[in-house]
Amino acid sequence: MLIATLLNFTWKELFLGTEDWGFLLEIVLRTIIMFLTIIVSLRVLGKRGVKQLSIFELVVIIGLGSAAGDPMFYKEVGIVSSMLVFLVIIILYSTITALIGRFKKIENLFEGKALCLIEHGVFAIDNFKKENLGSDEFFAELRVKGISHLGQIEFAIEEVSGEISVFFYEDKDVKYGLPIMLNSLDYPTRYIKKEGYFSCTFCGYTEKKEEGNAGICKNCSKINWVEASNKIRIT
Repeated sequence: MLIATLLNFTWKELFLGTEDWGFLLEIVLRTIIMFLTIIVSLRVLGKRGVKQLSIFELVVIIGLGSAAGDPMFYKEVGIVSSMLVFLVIIILYSTITALIGRFKKIENLFEGKALCLIEHGVFAIDNFKKENLGSDEFFAELRVKGISHLGQIEFAIEEVSGEISVFFYEDKDVKYGLPIMLNSLDYPTRYIKKEGYFSCTFCGYTEKKEEGNAGICKNCSKINWVEASNKIRIT
């Protein structure tokens, strides 16, 4: 089988498949036309469709990319058919965008809503559960913003675009909060050896505890705690 395959092997089929050399020039022409079509379409959609990629915009971009890609190198796919797809997508986008501007329910349906993930240094647990976002990934995003513990945060909001907006306490108002530095949650405790402020490792709820059994969290009923931090941000 291998020998037969090698005997039938040709470099032309490897690089061109079933097409001939003349189709390469046609590919160049098709690509130029579709490239210009994409640019014109994105200009029609406006800056919003490019800058803020909500789920709705992402579907539009994927649809345009799929419609543009096939005619570039598939001889049997005509350019007119692809341009018709572009036209339909643009009409749908314009119609839905107009409806989004008029009806809040439609906006929420297509674009979703911003969610508060941290409020006064504590996780908004119900909102956080709605998002497919792991705590390690979330903490990494916060660290990029120079945050070392949740007590520095007044509010953290996940925008429709997926970006995290953070509103900070002033330095004088920074509270004790759950540390989010690397390995800071690796060794939780259920027994307090020395009086101080401790944070629940699950929700970030923080309170002053005396020596003894740490007890359960008043906010989420979990039982693991770590020593809290009240360092101010260095910007």
